[in-house]
Amino acid sequence: MDELNNLKDIVHNSKELKDKIANDLMTLEILELEYDEKVKKELESNLEELQKTIHDLELFTLLNSEYDNSNCILEIHAGAGGTEACDWSNMLYRMYLRYMERHNFRVEVLSFLEGEETGVKSVSLKVEGAYAYGYLKCEKGVHRLVRLSPFDANNKRHTSFASVDVIPEFKEVEDIEILDKDLKIDVYRSSGAGGQHINTTDSAVRITHLPTKIVVSCQNQRSQIQNREEAMRMLKSKLKLLSIEKQNQELASTKGESLNIEFGSQIRSYVMHPYSMVKDHRTNYETSNVSKVLDGYLDEFIESYLKNNVKSSN
Repeated sequence: MDELNNLKDIVHNSKELKDKIANDLMTLEILELEYDEKVKKELESNLEELQKTIHDLELFTLLNSEYDNSNCILEIHAGAGGTEACDWSNMLYRMYLRYMERHNFRVEVLSFLEGEETGVKSVSLKVEGAYAYGYLKCEKGVHRLVRLSPFDANNKRHTSFASVDVIPEFKEVEDIEILDKDLKIDVYRSSGAGGQHINTTDSAVRITHLPTKIVVSCQNQRSQIQNREEAMRMLKSKLKLLSIEKQNQELASTKGESLNIEFGSQIRSYVMHPYSMVKDHRTNYETSNVSKVLDGYLDEFIESYLKNNVKSSN
């Protein structure tokens, strides 16, 4: 039903755009015959609106990969650096929540591990909405922050790292076979964000897949059984994505191409001192407005990434 509604929206929006253009062209013909300043201003206003609509439609056409229309799981993990890294992870957590709010995505906190002093060690979010994975897949990789540390008494410049992983929510993961002997399952007490869904019993579950070292955790349900089921779905989605990426690498090698899909690759730098700049190292897109980016305005970075992918594939 979600897919059907999305397709209906595409058809409706395209038809509406076509009708608006046709109406404006007719009005333009009338204006050429009989000039009217009020009609001219109305057409100019319509043109600005049409340009924005066409721009959004062009961006939408870039979301044509197989899993782009899927919901996704977004994870943030603090890198080495203790308090600094945990605070940076918390800044990224806030940035993505703001972005998701602006784009009307539904967000559910699956797991939340606080830093020892401040911030976030790791957090997992389930993101639901039209083309959630298609937009957010651009964020996968390592994010680097350079700033004057608020935690340093000498006010020295520090560099912090955090990794972001984005996994599509696959509808079919039953074909992924996982042996019990390959799993290490830990239970622990839920903590951190979560409100009434977080309790004081050992209901949270952490699963480690020993062959791949993949770790997933879930704590948003009251029942340990429900958390385990959700964690297993996350693990299967990660293993399926790993399998797909491996196939893509093998295909690229046979074609003589080089695809960088390494999780640990640094994708973006956020510099707050000695100058202000956010730069994406994959596309070279940059802006000096760091505070706006950290407030969730990621659209330009996502757009440049999607357009760059099209150029690379061509």
